[in-house]
Amino acid sequence: MKKKKILTLCLFRKDEKILLGMKKRGFGAGRWNGFGGKVEVGETIEEAACREVLEEISVSVSEIEKFATIDFSFEGKEEVLEVHFFTALKWTGEPEESEEMRPEWFEIDEIPFKKMWDGDKYWYPLYLAGKKFKGKFHFDERDKVLEYELNEEK
Repeated sequence: MKKKKILTLCLFRKDEKILLGMKKRGFGAGRWNGFGGKVEVGETIEEAACREVLEEISVSVSEIEKFATIDFSFEGKEEVLEVHFFTALKWTGEPEESEEMRPEWFEIDEIPFKKMWDGDKYWYPLYLAGKKFKGKFHFDERDKVLEYELNEEK
């Protein structure tokens, strides 16, 4: 059985805009994404999501809501990334650039899918429609989607 790594991703919406961050280093560098990372020993998934946002863009999140869990796997890699997705409902502070992320607000109809993970174009419509869901994505060696599954939860 493949080893799982538990991660978080938090998204922000305000009016008809979404906040994304340009990943400046590490896994996913050069792509627009939400904010998140690894769950540390002794913290809940929700605590990890809030901590990562604070570290990456200096915003303090006080209320989040989970909307999805997606497993990501890659050709030739043993590890599966189990990512828990949240939307920030309440926060304080203005997003600031860090060594890891450069935040920017985008109009919903101008989300830069061509500069994001290939799978994002498949699940973002569910998120934007306010749906809750689970899914799986499998990528090739060039990070293109080979297969995926998304199931809406009631």
